[in-house]
Amino acid sequence: MRIIFMGTPEFAVPALEALAARHEVVAVYSQPPRPGGRRGRELTPGPVHKRALELGIQVRHPLSLKGAEEQEAFAALGADVAVVAAYGLILPRAVLAAPVHGCLNQHGSILPRWRGAAPIQRAILAGDAETGVDIMQMEAGLDTGPVRASVRTCVPGKTTGDLTSELAQLGAQLVLRVLADLDAFPPVAQAQEGVTYAHKIDKAEARLDFTASAEHVLRQILAFNPAPGAFFEAEGERYKVLRAELAEGAGPPSTTLDDALTIACGTGAIRPTLIQRAGKPAMTTADLLRGRPFPAGTLLA
Repeated sequence: MRIIFMGTPEFAVPALEALAARHEVVAVYSQPPRPGGRRGRELTPGPVHKRALELGIQVRHPLSLKGAEEQEAFAALGADVAVVAAYGLILPRAVLAAPVHGCLNQHGSILPRWRGAAPIQRAILAGDAETGVDIMQMEAGLDTGPVRASVRTCVPGKTTGDLTSELAQLGAQLVLRVLADLDAFPPVAQAQEGVTYAHKIDKAEARLDFTASAEHVLRQILAFNPAPGAFFEAEGERYKVLRAELAEGAGPPSTTLDDALTIACGTGAIRPTLIQRAGKPAMTTADLLRGRPFPAGTLLA
């Protein structure tokens, strides 16, 4: 098949690679390169952009697809189908209708739960038991189109990084199956009940809320690993918590209960196991405490 691929982050790379190995990817659409590096001076292409260039596929990165010129250029590619995975731009009706079989979206949830920008993080934060990937026939609404195929996996104990990598691989294989026989995967309308929206993550959400239950705090840590990183502050310094475990103990929320950095929550307690100081590499909590002790009774912010 002649395929247009549309994606930007690492989540979309396995699908691009799988499609390029089986089909003719005539063009890749990705978000424009963004300022990168410590000083933010050099423009850096995203993961899909980089991989497409390595595969010898032309890359387009328009700021918008609303203009007639961009829509005509898209249609001129004569694609059988467009496959979209975390692209980052809304597709106008003219773009959705241009390929012979329309546009398929690889979405990281089981729709209609977690429509929107951050389905993986929201599933972890909500304590969902399972999530998955849907291959959806796109329409004008926000992730409202009928679903052709789904695959599921469990959520508990996984970070966003873990789950993103797993769902990316599952989605890549699923979209290959769908494209191999579209008639075998007819689109089925989404249920009207159970609709939730995965709003974009605000960095302010990454501050650990020790007034909540220990289970909720642990989910924050998992959901914001690797980015933006769940954190607390002590004496004006920020500490990112990358991994943690539930611990026994009780006390005023945000207070350390011992010298091992056990932290009291609204109910229960957590103990970080992997932590990162600002500007430093990640380290175990034991290594941190050798150079930076947190005596029992320390109040964290």
